[in-house]
Amino acid sequence: MALVVQKYGGTSMGSVERIRNVAKRVAKTYDAGNDMVVVVSAMAGETNKLVALANEVCEFPDNREYDVLVAAGEQVSIALLAMCLKAMGYKAKSYLGFQVPILTDTSYSKARIESIDDKKMRADLKEGTILIVAGFQGVDEFGSVTTLGRGGSDTSAVALAAALKADVCEIFTDVDGVYTTDPNICKDAKKIERISYEEMLELASLGAKVLQIRSVEFASKYNVDVHVRSSFNENLGTMVTKEDKEMEAVLVSGIAYAKDEVKIAVMQVPDKPGIAAQILSPLSDANISVDMIVQNVSEAGSTDFTFTVPQADFKKALTITKETAEAIHAKEVLSDENVTKVSIVGLGMRSHAGVATTMFQALAKEGINIQMISTSEIKISVVVDAKYTELAVRVLHDAFGLAGK
Repeated sequence: MALVVQKYGGTSMGSVERIRNVAKRVAKTYDAGNDMVVVVSAMAGETNKLVALANEVCEFPDNREYDVLVAAGEQVSIALLAMCLKAMGYKAKSYLGFQVPILTDTSYSKARIESIDDKKMRADLKEGTILIVAGFQGVDEFGSVTTLGRGGSDTSAVALAAALKADVCEIFTDVDGVYTTDPNICKDAKKIERISYEEMLELASLGAKVLQIRSVEFASKYNVDVHVRSSFNENLGTMVTKEDKEMEAVLVSGIAYAKDEVKIAVMQVPDKPGIAAQILSPLSDANISVDMIVQNVSEAGSTDFTFTVPQADFKKALTITKETAEAIHAKEVLSDENVTKVSIVGLGMRSHAGVATTMFQALAKEGINIQMISTSEIKISVVVDAKYTELAVRVLHDAFGLAGK
């Protein structure tokens, strides 16, 4: 007997018919002799509706109440799936985040899991109960509802798998696995059978929507094998696991892109020690993540300081940056929402020269200008004009020979 954690996303739970399909899949795995914990997201579109309501009520919703609101979608999903399984004759029980409990910090809408109390869950599993847990949710030390950020149900599932020492964590979604790039852009993109935690972490952070970043961090930290597969067929998907020699032999594993970033530039900043910290510290204090950073060469005692932030934090980040710019006597603050970050990722980049050259030459050949560059040991990211997104992805996919056979 194995302990299996399964997670089903919003598209898998998108209608009563699809919820019944999920129930049948869960029942099939349970009938094979496995203990079952199932984590589900809100039905497709429900969280967006709740977010729209919050934004309609006020421009900057209170953080605590925002989490109370957007966590509501998962409560509907767990109840419906539990009802469905019970109607099929199975013992099932739904758990909200605070009922587990999944304890988090107090960073509303971006909360981090600190601990999971598995006692009640283990007791129910011993009784042969299928457990249905609300993804995306937690509770802080004060008893307030918290949420883990968009895509947080992935993190819930992997964290529960780690806490329960599950044999495998299966992430069911609307795609067959992790592809070399977005199949909607490159029809010849191919499915990756096995990918390392490190590569998946980079792809997730760079725009690949298959897994949330923190879910991969959890998987890596606790050595949880994660099987990403489709809820609409029986095909094997992609196994996210420890790296091996075969993975290291691949130069570039995938191409990712992110349209949800905004570029902010503080012009003619005084070029002296501490200025970068003065610009970025208020953003950090506001829990806004800064991604790529570029500082130009100093000219006449001043420089331009450019960085990117998530689209969701743009309004707040721009307001804060303008206040800071005034305080440090910068000339002005410019912003550009029409940009995309395009990235290449691969373990093989550690030991192969010329990868950046191949990337830059491929983009230059198509007349695509690079606005910003960021690198790590296994990835290179560039910011380009948003209108070139699809072209850039296709060109790089071809340049590194990633097309399926």
